[in-house]
Amino acid sequence: MNPKTKLGAVAVLAVATLITPAAVSSTSASADIAAGALSADPPAYSPPDAEARNRAVTTANATIAMRSEALLKGQNEKFTLTANVSGAQGLQYLTYTRTYRGLPVFGGEVIVSTDRAGELVGSVSSGQQSRITIDVTSKVDAAAATATARAQVSTVESVSTPRLLVHAATTTPRLAWEVVVTGANGEIPSVLHVFVDALDGSIVDSYDEVRAGTGNSYYNGNPVTIQTSGSGSSYSMTDTTRPGLRCGGQGGTAYTGTDDAWGTGSGTNLETACVDALYAAQTEWNMLRNWLGRNGFNGSGGAFPARVGLSAVNAYWTGSYTNFGRNQANTRQATPMDVVGHEYGHAVFQYSGATVSNTTEAGGLNESTGDIFGALTEHYANQPATLDPPDYLVGEEVNLVGSGEIRNMYNPSAEGHPNCYTSPFNYEVHAGAGPQNHWFYLLAEGTNPVGKPASSVCSGPATLTGIGIQKAGQIFQAGLNSKTSPWTHPKARKATVAAAKALFPGSCVEVNAVKAAWSAVNVPLQSGEVTCP
Repeated sequence: MNPKTKLGAVAVLAVATLITPAAVSSTSASADIAAGALSADPPAYSPPDAEARNRAVTTANATIAMRSEALLKGQNEKFTLTANVSGAQGLQYLTYTRTYRGLPVFGGEVIVSTDRAGELVGSVSSGQQSRITIDVTSKVDAAAATATARAQVSTVESVSTPRLLVHAATTTPRLAWEVVVTGANGEIPSVLHVFVDALDGSIVDSYDEVRAGTGNSYYNGNPVTIQTSGSGSSYSMTDTTRPGLRCGGQGGTAYTGTDDAWGTGSGTNLETACVDALYAAQTEWNMLRNWLGRNGFNGSGGAFPARVGLSAVNAYWTGSYTNFGRNQANTRQATPMDVVGHEYGHAVFQYSGATVSNTTEAGGLNESTGDIFGALTEHYANQPATLDPPDYLVGEEVNLVGSGEIRNMYNPSAEGHPNCYTSPFNYEVHAGAGPQNHWFYLLAEGTNPVGKPASSVCSGPATLTGIGIQKAGQIFQAGLNSKTSPWTHPKARKATVAAAKALFPGSCVEVNAVKAAWSAVNVPLQSGEVTCP
Protein backbone atom coordinates (compact mmCIF):
# COMPACT_ATOMS: atom_id res chain seq x y z
CA MET A 1 0.00 0.00 0.00
CA ASN A 2 1.29 3.44 -0.86
CA PRO A 3 1.51 5.91 2.03
CA LYS A 4 -0.91 8.79 2.30
CA THR A 5 0.44 11.92 0.65
CA LYS A 6 -0.48 15.57 0.33
CA LEU A 7 0.35 18.14 -2.33
CA GLY A 8 -0.12 21.49 -0.65
CA ALA A 9 -3.81 21.78 0.20
CA VAL A 10 -4.76 18.85 -2.04
CA ALA A 11 -4.01 15.22 -1.26
CA VAL A 12 -4.46 12.48 -3.84
CA LEU A 13 -5.44 8.81 -4.06
CA ALA A 14 -4.98 6.11 -6.64
CA VAL A 15 -8.53 4.81 -6.86
CA ALA A 16 -8.53 3.64 -10.45
CA THR A 17 -6.65 0.45 -9.75
CA LEU A 18 -6.71 -2.35 -7.24
CA ILE A 19 -2.99 -2.89 -7.81
CA THR A 20 -1.50 0.28 -6.29
CA PRO A 21 -4.02 1.66 -3.78
CA ALA A 22 -3.19 4.82 -1.89
CA ALA A 23 -5.14 7.71 -0.33
CA VAL A 24 -7.54 10.45 -1.41
CA SER A 25 -8.40 13.92 -0.23
CA SER A 26 -10.30 17.10 -0.83
CA THR A 27 -10.02 20.04 -3.14
CA SER A 28 -11.00 23.67 -2.72
CA ALA A 29 -14.62 24.73 -2.88
CA SER A 30 -14.04 26.56 -6.16
CA ALA A 31 -12.85 23.50 -8.05
CA ASP A 32 -15.12 21.98 -10.67
CA ILE A 33 -14.40 18.27 -10.57
CA ALA A 34 -16.15 17.80 -13.88
CA ALA A 35 -13.97 20.13 -15.92
CA GLY A 36 -14.15 17.68 -18.80
CA ALA A 37 -17.77 18.51 -19.62
CA LEU A 38 -18.66 17.70 -23.20
CA SER A 39 -20.43 20.93 -24.11
CA ALA A 40 -18.77 24.25 -24.89
CA ASP A 41 -22.08 26.09 -24.50
CA PRO A 42 -22.45 28.64 -21.67
CA PRO A 43 -23.73 27.16 -18.40
CA ALA A 44 -27.49 26.63 -18.40
CA TYR A 45 -27.62 27.82 -14.79
CA SER A 46 -29.04 31.33 -15.01
CA PRO A 47 -31.71 31.71 -12.33
CA PRO A 48 -34.13 34.64 -12.48
CA ASP A 49 -33.67 37.60 -10.18
CA ALA A 50 -36.01 38.51 -7.32
CA GLU A 51 -38.12 40.83 -9.48
CA ALA A 52 -38.67 38.10 -12.07
CA ARG A 53 -39.56 35.58 -9.37
CA ASN A 54 -42.15 37.97 -7.95
CA ARG A 55 -43.52 38.56 -11.44
CA ALA A 56 -43.81 34.78 -11.92
CA VAL A 57 -45.87 34.50 -8.74
CA THR A 58 -48.19 37.26 -9.92
CA THR A 59 -48.53 35.55 -13.30
CA ALA A 60 -49.20 32.16 -11.73
CA ASN A 61 -51.80 33.51 -9.30
CA ALA A 62 -53.65 35.25 -12.12
CA THR A 63 -53.45 32.16 -14.34
CA ILE A 64 -54.93 29.90 -11.67
CA ALA A 65 -57.75 32.38 -11.02
CA MET A 66 -58.55 32.57 -14.76
CA ARG A 67 -58.44 28.80 -15.22
CA SER A 68 -60.21 27.70 -12.05
CA GLU A 69 -62.90 25.81 -13.98
CA ALA A 70 -60.37 23.89 -16.04
CA LEU A 71 -58.46 23.10 -12.84
CA LEU A 72 -61.67 21.70 -11.28
CA LYS A 73 -61.52 24.18 -8.41
CA GLY A 74 -64.60 24.32 -6.20
CA GLN A 75 -65.71 27.03 -3.79
CA ASN A 76 -64.37 25.06 -0.82
CA GLU A 77 -60.86 24.83 -2.22
CA LYS A 78 -57.76 26.98 -1.90
CA PHE A 79 -54.36 26.95 -3.58
CA THR A 80 -51.09 27.73 -1.77
CA LEU A 81 -47.73 28.30 -3.42
CA THR A 82 -45.24 25.83 -1.93
CA ALA A 83 -42.30 25.81 -4.36
CA ASN A 84 -40.73 27.94 -7.10
CA VAL A 85 -37.92 26.04 -8.80
CA SER A 86 -35.92 27.38 -11.72
CA GLY A 87 -34.39 25.29 -14.49
CA ALA A 88 -32.47 25.58 -17.73
CA GLN A 89 -32.54 29.02 -19.37
CA GLY A 90 -34.12 30.40 -16.17
CA LEU A 91 -37.56 28.84 -16.76
CA GLN A 92 -39.61 28.89 -13.55
CA TYR A 93 -41.89 26.14 -12.23
CA LEU A 94 -44.34 27.16 -9.50
CA THR A 95 -46.07 24.39 -7.56
CA TYR A 96 -49.35 25.02 -5.73
CA THR A 97 -50.89 22.60 -3.27
CA ARG A 98 -54.66 22.35 -2.96
CA THR A 99 -56.90 22.09 0.11
CA TYR A 100 -60.57 21.11 0.29
CA ARG A 101 -62.50 22.29 3.35
CA GLY A 102 -59.16 22.76 5.04
CA LEU A 103 -57.88 19.24 4.25
CA PRO A 104 -54.83 18.69 2.01
CA VAL A 105 -55.57 17.17 -1.39
CA PHE A 106 -53.12 14.49 -2.54
CA GLY A 107 -52.96 14.62 -6.34
CA GLY A 108 -54.51 18.07 -6.53
CA GLU A 109 -51.32 20.05 -7.09
CA VAL A 110 -51.11 22.59 -9.90
CA ILE A 111 -47.85 23.52 -11.63
CA VAL A 112 -47.51 26.76 -13.59
CA SER A 113 -44.52 27.34 -15.89
CA THR A 114 -43.13 30.77 -16.75
CA ASP A 115 -40.12 32.03 -18.63
CA ARG A 116 -37.18 33.73 -16.91
CA ALA A 117 -38.98 37.08 -16.99
CA GLY A 118 -42.00 35.60 -15.21
CA GLU A 119 -44.38 35.46 -18.18
CA LEU A 120 -46.56 32.38 -18.74
CA VAL A 121 -45.04 29.73 -21.01
CA GLY A 122 -46.26 26.24 -21.82
CA SER A 123 -49.22 24.54 -20.19
CA VAL A 124 -50.65 24.56 -16.67
CA SER A 125 -50.38 21.04 -15.21
CA SER A 126 -52.77 19.43 -12.75
CA GLY A 127 -53.13 15.78 -11.84
CA GLN A 128 -56.68 16.03 -10.49
CA GLN A 129 -59.19 14.24 -12.70
CA SER A 130 -62.56 14.96 -11.04
CA ARG A 131 -64.19 17.74 -9.06
CA ILE A 132 -64.26 17.16 -5.28
CA THR A 133 -67.73 17.04 -3.72
CA ILE A 134 -67.24 14.63 -0.82
CA ASP A 135 -68.18 14.84 2.86
CA VAL A 136 -65.17 15.15 5.19
CA THR A 137 -66.56 13.20 8.15
CA SER A 138 -64.49 10.08 8.79
CA LYS A 139 -66.18 6.77 9.72
CA VAL A 140 -62.87 4.96 10.28
CA ASP A 141 -60.78 6.26 13.16
CA ALA A 142 -57.07 6.98 13.09
CA ALA A 143 -56.19 3.92 15.17
CA ALA A 144 -57.88 1.55 12.73
CA ALA A 145 -56.17 3.23 9.78
CA THR A 146 -52.82 2.88 11.56
CA ALA A 147 -53.36 -0.84 12.12
CA THR A 148 -54.15 -1.34 8.44
CA ALA A 149 -51.08 0.59 7.38
CA ARG A 150 -48.75 -1.22 9.82
CA ALA A 151 -49.72 -4.54 8.30
CA GLN A 152 -48.20 -3.50 4.96
CA VAL A 153 -44.62 -3.51 6.33
CA SER A 154 -43.18 -6.69 7.81
CA THR A 155 -40.77 -5.05 10.28
CA VAL A 156 -42.06 -1.75 11.67
CA GLU A 157 -39.71 0.77 13.26
CA SER A 158 -42.02 3.78 13.53
CA VAL A 159 -45.43 5.01 12.43
CA SER A 160 -46.44 8.61 11.80
CA THR A 161 -49.48 10.34 13.20
CA PRO A 162 -52.29 9.68 10.69
CA ARG A 163 -53.25 12.66 8.54
CA LEU A 164 -56.78 13.08 7.20
CA LEU A 165 -56.85 14.27 3.59
CA VAL A 166 -58.60 13.98 0.25
CA HIS A 167 -57.01 11.47 -2.13
CA ALA A 168 -57.60 12.80 -5.65
CA ALA A 169 -54.92 11.00 -7.64
CA THR A 170 -57.48 8.61 -9.15
CA THR A 171 -60.68 9.24 -11.07
CA THR A 172 -62.81 9.33 -7.91
CA PRO A 173 -61.71 11.56 -4.99
CA ARG A 174 -61.94 9.83 -1.60
CA LEU A 175 -61.55 10.84 2.02
CA ALA A 176 -58.53 8.98 3.39
CA TRP A 177 -56.02 8.70 6.19
CA GLU A 178 -52.36 8.96 5.19
CA VAL A 179 -50.09 6.89 7.46
CA VAL A 180 -46.31 6.71 6.97
CA VAL A 181 -44.80 3.41 8.11
CA THR A 182 -40.99 3.21 8.41
CA GLY A 183 -39.33 -0.19 8.60
CA ALA A 184 -38.30 -2.98 6.26
CA ASN A 185 -39.67 -5.81 4.16
CA GLY A 186 -36.99 -8.45 4.50
CA GLU A 187 -33.65 -6.77 3.75
CA ILE A 188 -35.25 -3.93 1.83
CA PRO A 189 -35.94 -0.74 3.83
CA SER A 190 -39.30 0.95 3.47
CA VAL A 191 -40.80 4.36 4.12
CA LEU A 192 -44.31 3.51 2.98
CA HIS A 193 -47.09 6.08 2.66
CA VAL A 194 -50.39 4.21 2.96
CA PHE A 195 -53.72 5.86 2.12
CA VAL A 196 -56.60 4.18 3.98
CA ASP A 197 -60.18 4.96 2.98
CA ALA A 198 -61.74 6.91 5.87
CA LEU A 199 -65.20 5.53 5.09
CA ASP A 200 -64.66 1.79 4.61
CA GLY A 201 -61.09 1.10 5.80
CA SER A 202 -59.79 -0.23 2.49
CA ILE A 203 -56.40 0.73 1.07
CA VAL A 204 -56.83 3.40 -1.57
CA ASP A 205 -53.22 3.81 -2.63
CA SER A 206 -49.63 3.74 -1.40
CA TYR A 207 -46.16 4.82 -2.41
CA ASP A 208 -42.74 4.06 -1.00
CA GLU A 209 -40.06 6.75 -0.63
CA VAL A 210 -37.43 4.01 -0.83
CA ARG A 211 -36.39 3.30 -4.40
CA ALA A 212 -34.41 0.09 -4.76
CA GLY A 213 -31.61 0.09 -7.35
CA THR A 214 -28.56 -1.97 -8.24
CA GLY A 215 -24.87 -1.17 -8.17
CA ASN A 216 -21.22 -1.90 -8.48
CA SER A 217 -17.90 -0.56 -7.27
CA TYR A 218 -15.78 1.34 -9.71
CA TYR A 219 -12.88 3.78 -9.17
CA ASN A 220 -12.59 7.16 -10.77
CA GLY A 221 -8.96 7.89 -11.62
CA ASN A 222 -5.56 8.71 -10.21
CA PRO A 223 -5.50 11.26 -8.69
CA VAL A 224 -9.09 12.11 -7.79
CA THR A 225 -10.20 15.06 -5.68
CA ILE A 226 -13.30 15.45 -3.54
CA GLN A 227 -14.60 18.33 -1.47
CA THR A 228 -14.50 17.73 2.29
CA SER A 229 -14.22 20.02 5.31
CA GLY A 230 -12.04 20.65 8.35
CA SER A 231 -8.56 21.89 9.17
CA GLY A 232 -5.57 21.15 11.35
CA SER A 233 -5.99 17.63 12.67
CA SER A 234 -9.79 17.36 12.34
CA TYR A 235 -11.41 16.57 8.99
CA SER A 236 -14.77 15.26 7.86
CA MET A 237 -16.21 13.73 4.68
CA THR A 238 -18.76 16.55 4.68
CA ASP A 239 -19.13 18.85 1.69
CA THR A 240 -20.09 22.24 3.13
CA THR A 241 -20.38 23.76 -0.35
CA ARG A 242 -23.31 21.46 -1.17
CA PRO A 243 -25.55 21.67 1.91
CA GLY A 244 -26.57 18.24 3.17
CA LEU A 245 -23.97 16.21 1.27
CA ARG A 246 -21.77 13.98 3.42
CA CYS A 247 -20.74 10.33 3.50
CA GLY A 248 -20.25 7.79 6.25
CA GLY A 249 -21.34 4.40 7.53
CA GLN A 250 -24.73 2.97 8.42
CA GLY A 251 -25.02 5.14 11.52
CA GLY A 252 -25.52 8.21 9.37
CA THR A 253 -22.61 10.33 10.59
CA ALA A 254 -19.81 11.37 8.26
CA TYR A 255 -16.44 9.66 8.40
CA THR A 256 -13.80 11.78 10.13
CA GLY A 257 -10.01 11.70 10.27
CA THR A 258 -6.94 13.47 11.59
CA ASP A 259 -5.82 14.36 8.06
CA ASP A 260 -7.54 15.13 4.80
CA ALA A 261 -6.57 11.87 3.11
CA TRP A 262 -9.22 9.17 2.71
CA GLY A 263 -9.46 5.52 1.83
CA THR A 264 -7.08 2.81 0.73
CA GLY A 265 -8.24 2.21 -2.84
CA SER A 266 -9.46 -1.29 -1.94
CA GLY A 267 -12.79 -2.43 -3.33
CA THR A 268 -13.90 -3.48 0.15
CA ASN A 269 -12.74 -0.38 2.03
CA LEU A 270 -15.70 1.76 3.12
CA GLU A 271 -13.79 5.05 3.24
CA THR A 272 -12.86 4.40 -0.39
CA ALA A 273 -16.53 3.75 -1.13
CA CYS A 274 -17.30 7.19 0.29
CA VAL A 275 -14.62 8.70 -1.95
CA ASP A 276 -16.43 7.22 -4.96
CA ALA A 277 -19.85 8.29 -3.66
CA LEU A 278 -18.80 11.89 -2.98
CA TYR A 279 -16.92 12.20 -6.25
CA ALA A 280 -19.93 10.99 -8.23
CA ALA A 281 -22.46 13.06 -6.24
CA GLN A 282 -20.36 16.21 -6.64
CA THR A 283 -20.03 15.56 -10.37
CA GLU A 284 -23.79 15.06 -10.67
CA TRP A 285 -24.43 18.27 -8.72
CA ASN A 286 -22.22 20.17 -11.16
CA MET A 287 -23.97 18.54 -14.13
CA LEU A 288 -27.36 19.56 -12.77
CA ARG A 289 -26.19 23.14 -12.39
CA ASN A 290 -24.15 23.61 -15.55
CA TRP A 291 -26.11 21.49 -17.99
CA LEU A 292 -29.69 21.48 -16.65
CA GLY A 293 -29.81 24.79 -14.76
CA ARG A 294 -30.93 23.07 -11.55
CA ASN A 295 -29.83 24.25 -8.12
CA GLY A 296 -28.95 21.04 -6.28
CA PHE A 297 -30.64 17.69 -5.97
CA ASN A 298 -33.80 19.17 -4.46
CA GLY A 299 -33.89 22.12 -6.88
CA SER A 300 -33.49 24.61 -4.03
CA GLY A 301 -29.77 24.31 -3.28
CA GLY A 302 -29.93 21.21 -1.11
CA ALA A 303 -28.26 17.79 -1.18
CA PHE A 304 -28.66 14.55 0.78
CA PRO A 305 -26.25 12.30 2.70
CA ALA A 306 -24.77 9.04 1.43
CA ARG A 307 -24.21 5.92 3.51
CA VAL A 308 -21.98 2.96 2.64
CA GLY A 309 -21.54 -0.53 4.05
CA LEU A 310 -25.13 -1.71 3.50
CA SER A 311 -25.14 -5.50 3.87
CA ALA A 312 -27.03 -6.14 0.65
CA VAL A 313 -26.34 -6.65 -3.05
CA ASN A 314 -28.08 -3.39 -3.87
CA ALA A 315 -28.28 0.37 -3.37
CA TYR A 316 -31.22 2.53 -2.33
CA TRP A 317 -32.66 6.00 -2.21
CA THR A 318 -34.59 6.10 1.08
CA GLY A 319 -36.41 9.39 0.61
CA SER A 320 -33.83 11.27 2.70
CA TYR A 321 -30.44 9.67 1.95
CA THR A 322 -28.73 7.25 -0.43
CA ASN A 323 -27.47 3.90 0.82
CA PHE A 324 -24.95 1.70 -0.99
CA GLY A 325 -24.22 -2.00 -0.56
CA ARG A 326 -21.86 -4.32 -2.41
CA ASN A 327 -21.67 -6.80 -5.27
CA GLN A 328 -22.60 -10.46 -4.81
CA ALA A 329 -18.96 -11.53 -4.67
CA ASN A 330 -18.39 -9.01 -1.85
CA THR A 331 -15.29 -7.67 -3.59
CA ARG A 332 -16.49 -4.16 -4.45
CA GLN A 333 -18.79 -1.56 -2.99
CA ALA A 334 -21.79 -0.33 -4.97
CA THR A 335 -20.53 3.20 -5.55
CA PRO A 336 -19.58 3.70 -9.23
CA MET A 337 -20.62 6.87 -10.99
CA ASP A 338 -23.67 5.51 -12.81
CA VAL A 339 -25.09 3.84 -9.69
CA VAL A 340 -24.53 6.90 -7.47
CA GLY A 341 -26.02 9.03 -10.24
CA HIS A 342 -28.99 6.67 -10.42
CA GLU A 343 -29.77 6.83 -6.70
CA TYR A 344 -29.48 10.61 -6.52
CA GLY A 345 -31.62 10.68 -9.67
CA HIS A 346 -34.44 9.27 -7.53
CA ALA A 347 -33.99 12.29 -5.27
CA VAL A 348 -34.35 14.59 -8.28
CA PHE A 349 -37.52 12.72 -9.30
CA GLN A 350 -38.96 13.06 -5.78
CA TYR A 351 -38.20 16.78 -5.66
CA SER A 352 -39.47 17.66 -9.15
CA GLY A 353 -43.10 18.58 -9.68
CA ALA A 354 -45.73 16.90 -7.52
CA THR A 355 -45.53 13.72 -5.46
CA VAL A 356 -46.96 10.84 -7.45
CA SER A 357 -48.65 7.55 -6.59
CA ASN A 358 -46.49 4.44 -6.64
CA THR A 359 -48.14 2.74 -9.60
CA THR A 360 -46.11 0.24 -11.59
CA GLU A 361 -46.00 2.70 -14.48
CA ALA A 362 -44.78 5.59 -12.31
CA GLY A 363 -42.28 3.21 -10.72
CA GLY A 364 -40.84 2.35 -14.12
CA LEU A 365 -40.57 6.03 -15.02
CA ASN A 366 -38.84 6.66 -11.69
CA GLU A 367 -36.30 3.87 -12.29
CA SER A 368 -35.70 5.20 -15.79
CA THR A 369 -35.12 8.64 -14.29
CA GLY A 370 -32.31 7.17 -12.21
CA ASP A 371 -30.77 5.55 -15.28
CA ILE A 372 -31.01 8.78 -17.26
CA PHE A 373 -29.27 10.79 -14.53
CA GLY A 374 -26.59 8.14 -14.27
CA ALA A 375 -25.94 8.45 -18.02
CA LEU A 376 -26.00 12.26 -17.85
CA THR A 377 -23.46 12.24 -15.01
CA GLU A 378 -21.13 9.88 -16.89
CA HIS A 379 -21.33 12.02 -20.02
CA TYR A 380 -20.68 15.20 -18.06
CA ALA A 381 -17.62 13.65 -16.38
CA ASN A 382 -16.47 12.37 -19.80
CA GLN A 383 -13.86 10.01 -18.35
CA PRO A 384 -11.40 8.30 -20.71
CA ALA A 385 -11.72 4.74 -21.98
CA THR A 386 -9.24 3.52 -19.35
CA LEU A 387 -11.75 4.42 -16.61
CA ASP A 388 -15.53 4.60 -17.09
CA PRO A 389 -16.24 6.33 -20.41
CA PRO A 390 -19.75 7.69 -20.97
CA ASP A 391 -22.26 5.13 -22.18
CA TYR A 392 -25.88 4.08 -21.89
CA LEU A 393 -25.39 0.85 -19.93
CA VAL A 394 -26.23 0.57 -16.24
CA GLY A 395 -23.89 -1.23 -13.83
CA GLU A 396 -21.70 -2.71 -16.55
CA GLU A 397 -18.44 -2.62 -14.57
CA VAL A 398 -19.35 -4.77 -11.60
CA ASN A 399 -20.93 -7.94 -12.98
CA LEU A 400 -23.28 -7.61 -10.02
CA VAL A 401 -24.68 -11.13 -10.01
CA GLY A 402 -22.64 -12.71 -12.81
CA SER A 403 -24.58 -11.44 -15.83
CA GLY A 404 -22.93 -8.13 -16.81
CA GLU A 405 -24.89 -4.89 -17.02
CA ILE A 406 -28.33 -4.78 -15.49
CA ARG A 407 -30.01 -2.45 -18.00
CA ASN A 408 -29.38 -1.33 -21.55
CA MET A 409 -30.84 2.01 -22.59
CA TYR A 410 -30.42 1.72 -26.37
CA ASN A 411 -31.79 -1.84 -26.46
CA PRO A 412 -33.67 -2.67 -23.23
CA SER A 413 -34.72 -6.05 -24.66
CA ALA A 414 -31.09 -7.21 -24.40
CA GLU A 415 -31.79 -7.56 -20.66
CA GLY A 416 -35.32 -8.89 -21.11
CA HIS A 417 -37.00 -5.50 -20.67
CA PRO A 418 -39.52 -3.91 -23.05
CA ASN A 419 -38.26 -1.57 -25.76
CA CYS A 420 -41.77 -0.33 -26.48
CA TYR A 421 -44.67 1.11 -24.52
CA THR A 422 -47.93 -0.78 -24.15
CA SER A 423 -51.11 0.10 -22.31
CA PRO A 424 -51.94 -1.07 -19.69
CA PHE A 425 -48.34 -0.96 -18.48
CA ASN A 426 -47.80 -3.74 -15.96
CA TYR A 427 -44.08 -4.43 -15.66
CA GLU A 428 -41.86 -4.82 -12.62
CA VAL A 429 -40.47 -1.33 -12.04
CA HIS A 430 -36.87 -2.01 -13.10
CA ALA A 431 -38.02 -3.71 -16.31
CA GLY A 432 -40.52 -0.87 -16.70
CA ALA A 433 -37.63 1.56 -17.16
CA GLY A 434 -37.21 0.23 -20.70
CA PRO A 435 -39.49 2.41 -22.86
CA GLN A 436 -38.45 5.78 -21.40
CA ASN A 437 -34.77 4.75 -21.40
CA HIS A 438 -35.15 3.84 -25.08
CA TRP A 439 -36.90 7.16 -25.78
CA PHE A 440 -34.10 9.11 -24.11
CA TYR A 441 -31.42 7.36 -26.15
CA LEU A 442 -33.28 7.98 -29.42
CA LEU A 443 -33.79 11.65 -28.47
CA ALA A 444 -30.15 12.19 -27.47
CA GLU A 445 -28.35 9.99 -30.00
CA GLY A 446 -30.80 8.90 -32.70
CA THR A 447 -30.91 5.48 -34.36
CA ASN A 448 -27.42 5.40 -35.90
CA PRO A 449 -25.07 7.67 -33.92
CA VAL A 450 -21.43 7.85 -34.95
CA GLY A 451 -19.22 5.82 -32.64
CA LYS A 452 -22.13 4.60 -30.51
CA PRO A 453 -24.52 1.63 -30.68
CA ALA A 454 -27.37 1.66 -33.17
CA SER A 455 -30.90 1.60 -31.79
CA SER A 456 -34.05 0.42 -33.55
CA VAL A 457 -37.56 1.89 -33.40
CA CYS A 458 -40.81 0.21 -32.45
CA SER A 459 -42.81 2.05 -35.11
CA GLY A 460 -42.58 5.02 -37.46
CA PRO A 461 -39.57 6.18 -39.47
CA ALA A 462 -36.61 3.83 -39.18
CA THR A 463 -34.06 6.65 -38.96
CA LEU A 464 -34.01 9.35 -36.26
CA THR A 465 -31.39 12.02 -35.62
CA GLY A 466 -30.49 12.84 -32.02
CA ILE A 467 -30.22 16.35 -30.57
CA GLY A 468 -27.40 15.60 -28.10
CA ILE A 469 -27.52 14.44 -24.50
CA GLN A 470 -27.33 17.91 -22.94
CA LYS A 471 -30.41 19.18 -24.75
CA ALA A 472 -32.17 15.87 -24.13
CA GLY A 473 -31.37 16.19 -20.41
CA GLN A 474 -32.67 19.75 -20.25
CA ILE A 475 -35.93 18.69 -21.88
CA PHE A 476 -36.28 15.65 -19.63
CA GLN A 477 -35.71 17.68 -16.45
CA ALA A 478 -38.13 20.38 -17.56
CA GLY A 479 -40.73 17.68 -18.18
CA LEU A 480 -40.16 16.31 -14.66
CA ASN A 481 -40.76 19.78 -13.25
CA SER A 482 -44.34 19.48 -14.55
CA LYS A 483 -44.88 15.98 -13.08
CA THR A 484 -48.33 15.32 -11.59
CA SER A 485 -50.07 12.22 -10.24
CA PRO A 486 -50.69 9.73 -11.75
CA TRP A 487 -47.45 9.92 -13.78
CA THR A 488 -47.64 7.98 -17.04
CA HIS A 489 -45.72 7.70 -20.30
CA PRO A 490 -48.39 9.68 -22.20
CA LYS A 491 -48.21 12.48 -19.61
CA ALA A 492 -44.41 12.41 -19.79
CA ARG A 493 -44.66 12.79 -23.57
CA LYS A 494 -46.98 15.78 -23.33
CA ALA A 495 -44.81 17.43 -20.65
CA THR A 496 -41.53 16.97 -22.52
CA VAL A 497 -42.98 18.21 -25.81
CA ALA A 498 -44.16 21.37 -24.02
CA ALA A 499 -40.75 21.64 -22.33
CA ALA A 500 -38.92 21.47 -25.67
CA LYS A 501 -40.99 24.33 -27.05
CA ALA A 502 -40.44 26.45 -23.91
CA LEU A 503 -36.70 25.78 -23.83
CA PHE A 504 -36.06 26.31 -27.54
CA PRO A 505 -38.73 28.80 -28.66
CA GLY A 506 -36.95 29.72 -31.89
CA SER A 507 -36.66 26.18 -33.18
CA CYS A 508 -38.90 23.26 -34.04
CA VAL A 509 -36.08 20.75 -34.32
CA GLU A 510 -36.15 19.86 -30.63
CA VAL A 511 -39.95 19.72 -30.37
CA ASN A 512 -40.26 17.43 -33.36
CA ALA A 513 -37.37 15.25 -32.15
CA VAL A 514 -39.14 14.73 -28.82
CA LYS A 515 -42.36 13.81 -30.62
CA ALA A 516 -40.59 11.45 -32.99
CA ALA A 517 -38.70 9.66 -30.23
CA TRP A 518 -41.87 9.08 -28.20
CA SER A 519 -43.74 7.84 -31.27
CA ALA A 520 -40.80 5.54 -32.00
CA VAL A 521 -41.37 3.75 -28.66
CA ASN A 522 -45.16 3.60 -29.25
CA VAL A 523 -46.26 6.49 -27.02
CA PRO A 524 -48.74 8.22 -29.35
CA LEU A 525 -49.69 11.84 -29.96
CA GLN A 526 -51.66 13.26 -26.98
CA SER A 527 -54.73 15.46 -26.91
CA GLY A 528 -53.72 19.08 -26.40
CA GLU A 529 -50.06 18.42 -27.20
CA VAL A 530 -48.27 21.57 -28.36
CA THR A 531 -47.37 21.89 -32.02
CA CYS A 532 -44.45 23.52 -33.77
CA PRO A 533 -44.63 25.88 -35.56
